[in-house]
Amino acid sequence: MADGELGIDHAFAAEMSYCLGCLACQTACPAGVNYGLLLETARAEVRFKRLATRTEMVWRAITLGLLFMRPRLLRIVGRTLRAYQRSGLDIFMRRIGATRLLPRSLRDLEPRTPRIAATFSNQIIAERERPRAGKAQYRVGLLTGCVQDLVFSEINRDSVDVLIANSCEVHTPPVQPCCGSLHAHNGEPDRARTLARRLLDMFQPERYDAIISNAGGCGSHLRHYGQLLADDPRYADRAHLWDSKIRDIHEWLVEIGYRAPSAGPLAYPVAVTYQDSCHLTHGQRVSQQPRAVLKSLPSVTLVDLPEADWCCGSAGIYSITQPEQSALLLDRKIKQIFATRATVVATANPGCHLQIANGLAQLDAPVHVCHPISLLAEAYRREETRNELSKRV
Repeated sequence: MADGELGIDHAFAAEMSYCLGCLACQTACPAGVNYGLLLETARAEVRFKRLATRTEMVWRAITLGLLFMRPRLLRIVGRTLRAYQRSGLDIFMRRIGATRLLPRSLRDLEPRTPRIAATFSNQIIAERERPRAGKAQYRVGLLTGCVQDLVFSEINRDSVDVLIANSCEVHTPPVQPCCGSLHAHNGEPDRARTLARRLLDMFQPERYDAIISNAGGCGSHLRHYGQLLADDPRYADRAHLWDSKIRDIHEWLVEIGYRAPSAGPLAYPVAVTYQDSCHLTHGQRVSQQPRAVLKSLPSVTLVDLPEADWCCGSAGIYSITQPEQSALLLDRKIKQIFATRATVVATANPGCHLQIANGLAQLDAPVHVCHPISLLAEAYRREETRNELSKRV
């Protein structure tokens, strides 16, 4: 294709859409071929030649072209959706069959719409937070993400609590743009560059010891701003510095020698299994650090998950563009989770979190999905509560 020996046609476009972009091939390849870059380039060519299906083009325009380019608009939509959900109107509309009027793609997705959080990150996290006792040894910036901000803002709060408990001063700008990972992975490099520049202007990397991501898919893209902006004379140097400062939160904690808690996250022993985010393990090569965090928690037994590094079928907007294949992958993942007999599934990416939670909810399974950092944060809180009670006694 690149050499012009074959034309880029609809069959090629369909094949590029069918690929998960999970980067497992990149891990497996003995020659170290950068398949991720090849896929992103191919998808950009497909978009340039307008070979995507009409459904894909509509979803691209709504999500990549509009919502994920404007964080304030995304929050407005989030608040509107939350009001709709809290009113019970969503359940009522399904009960009377009104959702049947929607196009099939929307009708199938509507029941799986994530529950919007009561508060967004900027409402529960101050722009600058320091350790409650002692001097901060590190200065870090925290990326709050898009879906993470709207749906899992408590994970961002937990991340700040864990960081300040380990001698970090944490800077969290209140209204952050999307990192551009969805755009880059889906053939929108120009928009990805625009968003990268916005983040570089907001987080000046020279000010920090590390810039922290707690979302696997975002973190993988965030490490490649130098490559993305290599031809930009104004941003190229800062982008390369940025790449050197990006850390996944588990990676950073292990790097600085985080403090293991003396209390467990729950008042009773619990079996936890860990599902790898594809871009965290294949894109960032961060796999053992989250497991190390989980193993350090008292009363937690970490149970190995078969095929833990296989994709769950979320893969960005894959569940929208390829719903049938996404569902097959999810079914396989849920069966593997059941095989562990664990009551908690830990995963470090919002897309994986939502996908697995939806799969478990459909079966009414008593298995909780959470972020590893949330378990660590809860362990620190229980430790602090126990220490306070001991002082009173």
